[in-house]
Amino acid sequence: MTKPSLLILPGDGIGPEVMTEVRKVIAWFGTHRGLDFDVSEDLVGGAAYDAHGTPLHDDTMAKAQEVDAVLLGAVGGPKYDSLDFSLKPERGLLRLRKEMDLFANLRPAQCFDALADFSSLKKDVVAGLDIMIVRESTSGVYFGEPRGIFEEGNERVGINTQRYTESEIDRVARSAFELARRRNNKVCSMEKANVMESGVLWREIVQKVHDEDYPDVELSHMYADAGAMQLCRWPKQFDVIVTDNLFGDLLSDAAAMLTGSLGMLPSATLGPVMANGRPKAMYEPVHGSAPDIAGQGKANPIACILSFAMALRYSFDRGEEADMLEGAIEKVLASGARTADLMGPEGGTPISTSEMGDAIVAALG
Repeated sequence: MTKPSLLILPGDGIGPEVMTEVRKVIAWFGTHRGLDFDVSEDLVGGAAYDAHGTPLHDDTMAKAQEVDAVLLGAVGGPKYDSLDFSLKPERGLLRLRKEMDLFANLRPAQCFDALADFSSLKKDVVAGLDIMIVRESTSGVYFGEPRGIFEEGNERVGINTQRYTESEIDRVARSAFELARRRNNKVCSMEKANVMESGVLWREIVQKVHDEDYPDVELSHMYADAGAMQLCRWPKQFDVIVTDNLFGDLLSDAAAMLTGSLGMLPSATLGPVMANGRPKAMYEPVHGSAPDIAGQGKANPIACILSFAMALRYSFDRGEEADMLEGAIEKVLASGARTADLMGPEGGTPISTSEMGDAIVAALG
């Protein structure tokens, strides 16, 4: 039987450090659960630029198209700020999403009980929080044309175009409704239909998909700015939120801080179903490359490990193992183990990136 294939792209900054801890978890599942992966590794972002002069080599792109799932660490850093826009590390990430057609970015915001006091909101507001933001990720203002910086009269003007087709909205809406059916059967669609024509179309298509194929799912609509306010007021009113590329980026980062730290948030970006029945997929932590702490053993590896848990669930149909891994993380946090980003005002000594990975593996056992 062919092993499931996984391409690891550690990237830049703390990416390689957190990915080392994921490899420990992968090894544990291979030894104790018979879950053996065909694992390969390559470069992306600044690391790829340093080696090849491009943020994503064509050979790496070809590998990503062939494997069952891609697991990415983080890209970017101040070292690359002066590069031409087309060569910046983030362009490698966007190319992966675009060419693999990864249109549905799933960003869960889950507050572990042990971390409820670390949120910026009151404990009763976030305790038990478990929401999912589904962000469209291959279109919208990040990809629309025309775009660029142009001369207009005696000054320059920066242009980005918000553009969506009916089919692009349709497919991400279906992803949200399908996901809601496996959760609490509620979807809130967020846009700016009051001031943006793309928002008017978004609302119309989401409603049409709901009425024709998902009438059993509760659907509501909300302006994205009001949605941001409601996330801060009472986030547990939501189950699945579906929104466009730009608003999804903003709302999911805001939701991240409800959980206590960006170091806790994973993500999955899913595309079309392949011949083997699995969706094209890339999994990555929401946090960035954090170059200020890279190489110091301070990074929190949990978001990246939870991203692997999402891969187990969505790409490899191993929900039991995903539950095991999430339960092990809950157990470690309940024991009081904390990386530096999770230290409260009472102080204490944080454990290192490697020690957190070791603790999670030990809890699995």
